[in-house]
Amino acid sequence: MTHSQPASSSSPALDLTADCSRCAALCCVAYPFEEDEDFAILKEADHPCPNLSQSCFDCTIHADLNSRGFGGCIAYSCAGAGQRVTQVLFAGETWRDDPDLLPHMTHALRVLRPIHEALLILREASNLDLPQDIRQALNGLMTTLAVVDGTTIWDFEEAEVQEALASVPDFVPRLAPYVRKDPAI
Repeated sequence: MTHSQPASSSSPALDLTADCSRCAALCCVAYPFEEDEDFAILKEADHPCPNLSQSCFDCTIHADLNSRGFGGCIAYSCAGAGQRVTQVLFAGETWRDDPDLLPHMTHALRVLRPIHEALLILREASNLDLPQDIRQALNGLMTTLAVVDGTTIWDFEEAEVQEALASVPDFVPRLAPYVRKDPAI
């Protein structure tokens, strides 16, 4: 069996690292909190967290999240979807500038975040020594999910993109034989 080398520049280059300074605190608004071990309060979706600063997009308890019962915030990552929504899909506009944007921006985050998370997994998998057929499938998924020229939420809701996203859970187990086991474990 011939294996190919790790993916090259043919894979789309996207920033899949969260950059809160380029986002509009969408994670602090979009998702509901259940009062449990991860969140000290109950919060509805599409409502700003009460710990969000009223004047900017900073968390007023960020330094004390764990001790204040917000471990879920510490564990969360948008994988770069937040800044992509804010900077690309909404051209830097925010829900504070225009409150009518709030449901649109939070919906966009809920659509893009799973796509970005899948891309993170696939990007990591691109470092594996894979047979050509699996490498081609992986690159195809990455290209479809990246939507590098996407400028509206509709670009990410296209059937082709959503079908690619839905296929990732079935594709990932195909990679298992190519993951090297750490002998120290």
